[in-house]
Formats: sequence, C-alpha cells, structure tokens
Amino acid sequence: MSENEGTTTVEDYLPPEEDFDIELFDATMSDTIGKLAGALAKAQSQMTMVEGKSTNPFFNSKYASLAAVLEVAMPALNANEIALTQGNRWEPNSNGFYITSMLIHASGEWIKSEIRMPLAKKDAHGVGAATTYGRRYLLSSMVGVAQADDDGNGAIQRAPRK
Repeated sequence: MSENEGTTTVEDYLPPEEDFDIELFDATMSDTIGKLAGALAKAQSQMTMVEGKSTNPFFNSKYASLAAVLEVAMPALNANEIALTQGNRWEPNSNGFYITSMLIHASGEWIKSEIRMPLAKKDAHGVGAATTYGRRYLLSSMVGVAQADDDGNGAIQRAPRK
C-alpha cells in the first residue's frame, strides 16, 4: 500500500528490485564443463581429419559433406557419452537465420555455439543449404576436426569456374 491508507499505486504490485533475476545473455556452457572437457579430449583423440569426397559441380570443387563430418565425429562422441543436438532459429528483429549446436555430456554438462548464416535465397532451398552448411562448420569447429574443404567458395560471392 502507498503512504495514503486505502490507496494503491503501481509500485504496490511490483516485486522488490532484488527479486528480478534477469539473464541478459544466452549462456554458452553449463556452470562446469570439466567432465565434458575430459570426455571431449578422449573423443578428439579418436577422430581423424574429414576427407572431402563430395563434389560441388557449380564451383568444380571437393568438400567434406555434413554426412562425412558426422561419420567421423559421432562414433567418438557417443563412445565418450557426448550427445550432439543441432537446430536453427529465425530472429525476426535482426532478420537473422541462426544455426545452433550443443554438445551434451552424460553428466549434464554442456557447451553451445551458434552461427548466423546468410540466406542466399529466402526459400526452402536457401534455408536447407544454410542449415546444412552451418551444421557442418559448427560441428567441425566444436569437436576440433579439420575438413579437407575447398567448398568455402559458396560463402563468398564470385562467379563459378568454367
């Protein structure tokens, strides 16, 4: 109640300032990551470089597909109790398309990374291409595997080779 008996003000309905528990950032890891870090180090010792076996006919180049990266990473991650989740989101305020990857350990510890991807075309094909490309690069960077890749041409605007 306000100072005047019987009257109510807006402040009467607001909780005290110390009750506000607002997180102003999106967390990128759990409070601890020691068990996850140890398991990821073991998994990395079991991974190899990803070979570029797929061909991009538009640029006449070879690249490591998402399937090839998953083929190298998933057995080692799973053997060390690490799960992978990947998804996407659209941010209407920034007109941004984001790909998110999380590595989650059986202990509950986790790390997350996100990348904003440009959409070459604002249709299903453009979303699918950006999703696949973003998933491949996020997974590779999070688990520390190198890609034999010269498909980066798709990330820049230039004419294809003839």
